[in-house]
Amino acid sequence: MPEDPTNSASWPRRWLGVLLGFPTALAGAVHLLVAGVALGPFLLWPRTRPDAFGLLMAGVRRLAALERGRRAVFFGDRFPERYAASDEKVLRYVAGRVAAGLVTGVVTGLLAVGAGLAGLLAYGVVRGGVGWEELLTQVVLGGVLLFLDLQGLRSLAALDERSARECFGPSERELLRRRIDELAASRAAVVEAVDTERRRIERDLHDGVQQRLVALAMLLGRARRSRDPERADALLLQAHEESQGLLTELREVAWRVYPSALDSLGLEEALGGVAERSALPLRIRCETGGPLPRSVETAAYFVVSEAVTNAVKHAAATAVSVRVFRDGERLTVRVEDDGAGGADPAGGGLSGLRGRVAALDGTLHVDSPLGGPTLITAELPCA
Repeated sequence: MPEDPTNSASWPRRWLGVLLGFPTALAGAVHLLVAGVALGPFLLWPRTRPDAFGLLMAGVRRLAALERGRRAVFFGDRFPERYAASDEKVLRYVAGRVAAGLVTGVVTGLLAVGAGLAGLLAYGVVRGGVGWEELLTQVVLGGVLLFLDLQGLRSLAALDERSARECFGPSERELLRRRIDELAASRAAVVEAVDTERRRIERDLHDGVQQRLVALAMLLGRARRSRDPERADALLLQAHEESQGLLTELREVAWRVYPSALDSLGLEEALGGVAERSALPLRIRCETGGPLPRSVETAAYFVVSEAVTNAVKHAAATAVSVRVFRDGERLTVRVEDDGAGGADPAGGGLSGLRGRVAALDGTLHVDSPLGGPTLITAELPCA
């Protein structure tokens, strides 16, 4: 993990940056005062307001760049280069910095005065002109004032940091923390989705395939023990039909685990298999415009498969439409049905899909008002 640039600045350097905020704020106050007086009439007149505001903002943006440089040099902040704040936000930031910076100067001045008074008190103690009672009173009072001054400077430093972050964008430290939180959440979601998928496969095998195998074994056993040739033939025919159903169910389970058509034929053909097995009319438009990363194809397939399955089982829909298209470096999957709506985004199937999509830095949106229709949109980065 890279070193946090904010922590690389020592505390004396940071406090020097806080103190230097006073002269920069003083420069901002002078600019706002002079420009406000000179441009005030033009700012009030609608015809000249845009040009006058442009002149005002030219100086304000230079002051904001100066403040950004101060944060970078003395605090180690690294703001996004492409982040462009609006004129209103920059003006609000500079005005706030003027107020906070001037207060910082006042607090610093009080601290300097207190230091001078402390020196005079020490000189009086050395000369023997200060009694113990007066000395104790002055020490207690000076300690309280020193504490208030330092707390004030600390609060002003925190305000400086927060206002700069709001104007120039989040720092690298905050972006890194957000990224770590996102990765931790997506990892937990993937683990939960995999565990849910395993339980579903086990349930399919136990409730479906295993029961069919038991039935097939019983039919073959009865046919082997039967002494009536016609009865044995009938049981064997029934066992053959059961084996065909077993093969079909095994194929369905295998497709739900991972569709082999993705490897051999691609996403469009794999989605065609979903349409063939769907109990509802399914209209598919696939416009990928070229090959896709394997992980993106897999996620897109399972989004469509799970959404169609939910429409069949829970939505009371009569038709489903699917559109998969690529826009630059992003693949969008849209699945819409005409069912009753009311799908729960936190449900087991949709939450598993959200975890699968989030693992690829994608997003999943579910729009399902009561009465329908239901629209599921997944956006997957292809880079």
